[in-house]
Amino acid sequence: MPINRIPIFRLDRWLPGLLGLLLLSSAIAADADERGESRAQIEPEGFIYGAALGLRREIYIDYDRRVIPLPVLGYRGEKLRVFGPFVNYELHRTGAIGLDARLSPRFGGFDESDSDIFDGMEERKFSMDLGLGLTWQRDDWKLELAGLYDVLDRSDGREWRARLGRAYRVGKVFLEPTIGISHLDNRHVDYYYGVDASEAASFRPAFRGKSALNHNLGISLVTPAWFNGLTRISVENTWYDSAISDSPLTDADSSLSIYIAFSKFFKQ
Repeated sequence: MPINRIPIFRLDRWLPGLLGLLLLSSAIAADADERGESRAQIEPEGFIYGAALGLRREIYIDYDRRVIPLPVLGYRGEKLRVFGPFVNYELHRTGAIGLDARLSPRFGGFDESDSDIFDGMEERKFSMDLGLGLTWQRDDWKLELAGLYDVLDRSDGREWRARLGRAYRVGKVFLEPTIGISHLDNRHVDYYYGVDASEAASFRPAFRGKSALNHNLGISLVTPAWFNGLTRISVENTWYDSAISDSPLTDADSSLSIYIAFSKFFKQ
């Protein structure tokens, strides 16, 4: 059965109702700005430094994986949150609901040297996304809605995201399973997965990208137990819409990504 027909993944259908219930519970809660004990410990405030590594299995043909090393220098405060190249700034908060501006890198694209399938194609470049996010947090639950736009005009595309997660504590380990969806517009899909008529070849027909709705499941492990710092390990699997997996550049319809980060606080 195709993944987008499995009821649990139709998050786009029941998300509006879920959001309404969460907003209502926030409005009637006596103290709606409490994130929850577990979430407060996995998202502490202060200046941090460290390193991170991202590994992602690409769905492009003969492009096995993307490796993304990142130095971490950041800060988490009441309004400003910086983690390497990821920046959030809270614009407004009402109880458990916050509105923030977001800047984040988009680690995508390819050049001819990455795979034979790209031979003769123009490079698809790394970009930066800017947008707004709406976050609801209470009792270790977290719901995020975000709209992002490519500000470097690589694809000139837009993305809408929704993610729901809950943090749990097991001894000195905090676990957070998440479920989410991502809608990419046709410009984004066409830039990263399309084949222009001038790039078409006998082994690579022309392909015009259409908008896509992807689904993902993930889990994060966070612990302060190792090396007097905060260790985060995240694993996430993404299932791609046929608008992407039908591209002649791809040979899979899902990918697994792993993210590992270690950070410490600067001494006060």
